[in-house]
Amino acid sequence: MILSSSPPAIAQNLSVIRQRIRDACHAAGRAEADVTLVAVSKTHPVKAVIAALDAGQSVFGENRVQEAATKFPLLRAAHPAMRLHIIGGLQTNKAREAVRLADCIETLDRPRLADAIADAIQREGRAPSLLVQVNIGDEAQKGGIPLAEADAFIAACQTRFGAGLHGLMCIPPAEGDPAPYFTKLAEMARLHGLAVVSMGMSSDFEIAIAHGATHVRVGTAIFGRRPTLAPDAATP
Repeated sequence: MILSSSPPAIAQNLSVIRQRIRDACHAAGRAEADVTLVAVSKTHPVKAVIAALDAGQSVFGENRVQEAATKFPLLRAAHPAMRLHIIGGLQTNKAREAVRLADCIETLDRPRLADAIADAIQREGRAPSLLVQVNIGDEAQKGGIPLAEADAFIAACQTRFGAGLHGLMCIPPAEGDPAPYFTKLAEMARLHGLAVVSMGMSSDFEIAIAHGATHVRVGTAIFGRRPTLAPDAATP
C-alpha cells in the first residue's frame, strides 16, 4: 500500500498510474486520450494538490464542496487549465456553491437536486458539466438514482439541461467482479447518446477502462492513505 503523500511520491505515483492507464488503453484497443484521469484529492492538503499540479495533473475530484472551496479558488489563477469535479453526494443547499466552484458535478442523482442545480445555474450564470450518478448495484447505502428510475431520470435531465448533461457515473459494489456493472453503465450511456462514462477507482480502474470508462477517479494510488475518510462515499 502507498503510504507517502510527499511531493516526490505524488509525482512518481502519477507517473505509475499514467503508465497503467496507457497499458490498459492499449490492451483494450483504445486511445490513451480517450481516458481522463481524475485525481481524487479529498481530505489531502493544498500542498498535495500543488505537487500533483506540478507533475502535470490538471483534473481533480473532491467529495465535499466546503473542502473544495478552501483549496481550489486560489490555485486557479496560477493553474488556469485546472478542472474541479465534485464527486461526492451533493446536498441541495450546497448546489449553488458547487455550480460556482466546479467544472463538473458527477453526482446528479435525484429530481430535487436537479431543481437546485438548475436554479443555481440561472443565478450564477455558469453551467458546469453534469453527470447522472446511477446506483448501479441498487445498494441502499450508496447514492445514485435507483436503476428502475434511471432511464426516465436521465431522459428528463437531458430535456432539462440539454448538452450540459455529459454522461453517467457509478460506484459498483465493493465485493465481487465490477465488470458487469461497468458494462451496464457504459451501455446505458450509449443508449442515451452520452459520451462520458465515469467509473473505476484505485482498485479497479483498469477493468473500467476495458469496459468503456472515459473518466477514472483515482485517489489513494496517487496521494496515499487519507488522513481522514469522508463518511458519505466510497474510497476511489
